[in-house]
Amino acid sequence: MDAVRAVAEPRRREILRLVWDGERSAGEIAAHFEVTFGAISQHLSVLRSAGLVSVRRDGNRRLYRADREALKPFAPMLKQMWSARLDRLAGLAEAAEAAGGAERDGTGRPDAGTREDR
Repeated sequence: MDAVRAVAEPRRREILRLVWDGERSAGEIAAHFEVTFGAISQHLSVLRSAGLVSVRRDGNRRLYRADREALKPFAPMLKQMWSARLDRLAGLAEAAEAAGGAERDGTGRPDAGTREDR
């Protein structure tokens, strides 16, 4: 499979994000997804075939790492996608915090109302 088609799949982009800064075992990678280990193994195989990740054996484990040189043409696009995803996550967290803040009295406890309200 060519690199463009490999990077086009969202789970493979997420795998690349996970292995961008360091090595991770297939099990560590799979733990981040709600799919079978076999499905993640197939995604890793596609990324390896496209030359986008390298693998190193450590005993009976395989450690995967993004091949940044091979990903150089895609790096700006991937980083932008990852940044946008983090921005959305931050926005959701802030919205949840604001919604929770409306139900709190400033002490971190649910608002029990004023004495007159009871």
